[in-house]
Amino acid sequence: MEEISADVVIIGSGPAGQKAAIQASKAGKKVIVVERQNEPGGNCLFSGTIPSKTLREAIIDLTRFHERNFYSFDYHIGDVTISALNNRLQKVIEEEKNMVDRQFKKNNIRLLTGTARFENPHMLILVDPDYRLLYQIQSPYFIIATGSKPRNPNNIPFDNEVILDSTTLLSLNKVPKTLLVLGGGIIGSEYASFFAALGTEVTIIDKKDHILPMLDAEIGIHLQTALTDIGLRFFGNKEPETISKVENRAVVKFKDGTSLEADALLYALGRTANVDALHLENIGIQINEKGYIPVNALFQTVLPQIYAVGDVIGGPCLASTSMEQGRLAARHLCGAQTHHFPSFYPVGIYTIPEISCCGYTEEELKELGFHYEVGRAYYYEIARSHIVGNNVGMFKILFHAETLEILGVHIIGRSATEVIHIGQLAINFHAKINFFIDQVFNYPTYAEGYRVAALNGFNKIKRKK
Repeated sequence: MEEISADVVIIGSGPAGQKAAIQASKAGKKVIVVERQNEPGGNCLFSGTIPSKTLREAIIDLTRFHERNFYSFDYHIGDVTISALNNRLQKVIEEEKNMVDRQFKKNNIRLLTGTARFENPHMLILVDPDYRLLYQIQSPYFIIATGSKPRNPNNIPFDNEVILDSTTLLSLNKVPKTLLVLGGGIIGSEYASFFAALGTEVTIIDKKDHILPMLDAEIGIHLQTALTDIGLRFFGNKEPETISKVENRAVVKFKDGTSLEADALLYALGRTANVDALHLENIGIQINEKGYIPVNALFQTVLPQIYAVGDVIGGPCLASTSMEQGRLAARHLCGAQTHHFPSFYPVGIYTIPEISCCGYTEEELKELGFHYEVGRAYYYEIARSHIVGNNVGMFKILFHAETLEILGVHIIGRSATEVIHIGQLAINFHAKINFFIDQVFNYPTYAEGYRVAALNGFNKIKRKK
């Protein structure tokens, strides 16, 4: 057993932990990062963001998804194997892992492997899988960045083969012919669209009446239509009563008396903080009713020297926001000048087609009583879409009807997560809709959708006058 002291100890090496560690090191602190797995990267790298987005890209490439508008060919399950997808996945994971390793070494950050447990507010111990003591670490500051895990009820017979969560889904050894997805949130919708593109007959079931209810409603409807076009089915207003495995198939009986079955089932009904092993009760920290660690605006827990960042504190649960939370927490504990987490930030949802948004939704503006107007540009109006063979999508810009200030940008379609940042900058700089009208955009690009949508909205204002 080794006794160690450090200025800052960060528990977890995912996006939040990485950026917190690097920021603290840049401030001259001696930093230790604790990771349960043998390699850095956290769930984001091994079972979350990186694998799912890599899987998406591989499926689109290997199935020639975007070429289907140019060439008529039938796609069948089995044309792309799990082995081919995994080869690509492992290559990306290895490259990302090496990058994290390099960053830690470059910044003199020590990485320790073991399961972390608080003994008191200034001491952490690490144990191996057999609970043998490895390290005893003293520090004045800790940052908890252990992420989240699927919220898996005990009464559901998860078996890693037929009834799966978002982590075990990645270990499937073949593409199922049929798949049930319980949950129409981000994770459920993303994986559902991936498997639909692979040729699987996919059905999403949710208690809400449409998928991704947090989106601007028009964008959500646009997505649902696009997913229907690739063969995906959605049943809303349904809640499961029992989930079972019968003759190697998943069977779900619903509260309305109906039932569905498939070769596999993805259970994607929420996540919870990954804190079971930390023994937070030893330091007086309790999780809230949603299963996450409560923090203040500076990411401090009830103990001001212990911070929590990333998925462990709940929404928005994005790698991008987790990175910024980690950076801001580290700056605050180091006494550096900092600021509160931004009010507006882009959200990227990697369904097929992808979605990205920033700012207010139309429903929020109605509720707030804003006098607003809407500008739209459909992908079929944009030459770039014709060139690449994908006309599904739209730009939607919300702006104030009198001041013309841009209030929200919502994009669905190819490269949405890339071009959203133009709208993000416009919102943060309080730009007006005519800003896009007066600019020249490269042609042919997706970005010119901003100008088309701005003209569409501005012309409505002119007609009303």
